Amino acid sequence: MTARGLIIGAPRSGSGKTSVTIGILRALARRGISVGGAKSGPDYIDPGFHHAATGRPGVNLDSWAMSPPLLNALAANAASQADLLFIESAMGLFDGIPAAPGRSGSAADLARLYGLPVLLVLDVSGQSQTAAAIAKGFATYDPSVRIAGVVLNRLGSERHRRLAGDAVEALGLPVVGAILRDPTLSLPERHLGLVQASEHADLIAHLDRLADMAEHSLDLDAIIALMTPLEPKGADFSDALPPPGQRIALAQDAAFTFVYPHVAAHWREAGAEIVPFSPQADEAPSGDCDVCWLPGGYPELHAGKLAAAENFRAGMARFAEAKPIHGECGGFMTLGEALEDAEGVTHRMLGLLGHSTSFARRKMNLGYRQATLLSDCPLGQAGSTVRGHEFHYAQTVTPGSDEKLADLADGQGNPLGAFGGRRGHVTGTFFHAIARG
Repeated sequence: MTARGLIIGAPRSGSGKTSVTIGILRALARRGISVGGAKSGPDYIDPGFHHAATGRPGVNLDSWAMSPPLLNALAANAASQADLLFIESAMGLFDGIPAAPGRSGSAADLARLYGLPVLLVLDVSGQSQTAAAIAKGFATYDPSVRIAGVVLNRLGSERHRRLAGDAVEALGLPVVGAILRDPTLSLPERHLGLVQASEHADLIAHLDRLADMAEHSLDLDAIIALMTPLEPKGADFSDALPPPGQRIALAQDAAFTFVYPHVAAHWREAGAEIVPFSPQADEAPSGDCDVCWLPGGYPELHAGKLAAAENFRAGMARFAEAKPIHGECGGFMTLGEALEDAEGVTHRMLGLLGHSTSFARRKMNLGYRQATLLSDCPLGQAGSTVRGHEFHYAQTVTPGSDEKLADLADGQGNPLGAFGGRRGHVTGTFFHAIARG
């Protein structure tokens, strides 16, 4: 049976599309329907909620960072694991890299590529009939992107619903959901967006509240009827990041929480074994592993504990004598000499690279990155390119004197200079690798 798909989009971030998506996923999963979730673009948090809501791994579908064959392979794989696949848009539906048609990173790219309809979530707080003007703009902006239905979110009353809903439906767009304002439906946030699913104190209860909202406020059968077949062609995994070793020691705890689901899945499918360890529990990487990977996360929230983890420190130093270690974002911060937390307290880090970072002197760094590697490392061979994404608030306050890892450019190809660090077998960078360039 061919899976059917639908994109859930909105005019902007904060419109409520994540809560709508999770509510739909959880409600349909409770009905016993085979349903899965995906996220357009590089956001790494929402796929965790999709997984928790459905029991099926979430996935990122990123038209900028992933070559078309890899994008098709991941979409086809997601479609093979569920009868219904809901793809949640990042930011606004059409937001992406300018002047990169078909590879902008927007959810609209996926709508065009796969012919998928869009369910538009409109935050109508502070407006009524004006919602129809916004809906009409979306419906006519790009004829190759079809708005199939509308969900009205954050309504104040039944009268509010009638005013906005009647105006939208007069355009010929069906309103398939109307959600009253309810602050309890919001997911907790912090500096990098939502608190991750694995850290949510009462996750299942909150998922079920969102599912109850979906059952009560959305016409789920009508939404399912909007969905169309998802049949990607030309799938090929050759541009996926290869495993950096046969046995991969992967830091995994509250300080090191993030690896893209498709990256870890491909490592396993390629025959690699992932061996988790917890720096917070003062564990060291297993000596029989070929490579150690420190992923992103929140070391700034656990810097004191990491600084006191002497077994972790000694084990990482031993590992670095003969085998590769790579750190991404939070992992890169941990590999440095020191980390200043939000309160201004400086904590000793591993000292395997020479830089120091500060979370007290915050500055948002956000955007796509294309890296040309300057030497062989766990990300690939010298001269090869890797596409990825950078999102952090920490600043490098002491650059150190290590070799640089890569020449970086932004999503539009503008050069950003040489970044990252390399010392012996140890490498690191602030950007998260997504796929081969």
